[in-house]
Amino acid sequence: MDFLPSDLTAYAEAHTSPESDLLRQLNRNTRAHIMAPRMLSGHMQGRFLSMISWMIRPRRILEIGTYTGYSALCLAEGLTDDGRLITIDHNEELEGFARSYWQQSPLNAKIDFRLGLAAAIIPTLDETFDLVFIDADKRNNSLYFDLIFDKLRPGGFILADNVLWSGKVIESLKPADQDTPAVLAFNQKIQADSRVENVLLPVRDGIMMIRKR
Repeated sequence: MDFLPSDLTAYAEAHTSPESDLLRQLNRNTRAHIMAPRMLSGHMQGRFLSMISWMIRPRRILEIGTYTGYSALCLAEGLTDDGRLITIDHNEELEGFARSYWQQSPLNAKIDFRLGLAAAIIPTLDETFDLVFIDADKRNNSLYFDLIFDKLRPGGFILADNVLWSGKVIESLKPADQDTPAVLAFNQKIQADSRVENVLLPVRDGIMMIRKR
């Protein structure tokens, strides 16, 4: 969901560096052939992720939630020469789709895909991360934050996606809705955590940018 009017969103995208041909193809084919294409980061958010990665120049990135591999390619752009991005997803049906695009990129060798549940895989990672992107099941955002916090270097960054949850964070809760309360709890958890500094950015569906003090 974009929170700007559609004409302003179009203007912003027109004044944002374009996707590469490979990313454009991945974007188009995800929307044409894969279920729930709104999960794709897309042009604007993808360039934002790339820009943050270039600013940080991380040696190690962790991505929780791969989907079709678009955001992994964007984040990997800013890696150091010896850098690596570990991306975790439990959906084995999309692994081949994502890999087919990574293999067309010179960044392919820097992307390490792990298939399985993030909550089980993260504790096994013997790495110190410079940048973490959380973009998976929203009910576990707080769990993922807790699991990766000690693996994030001081001064490192966490980006958490969908923290505005299509605007539902400021609407009345519906009885059967379990995702919105989880997003609200995560946002409050970060706001109250003295170990971090944070800013909630209204980019697409909201990105919480968190810096470990």
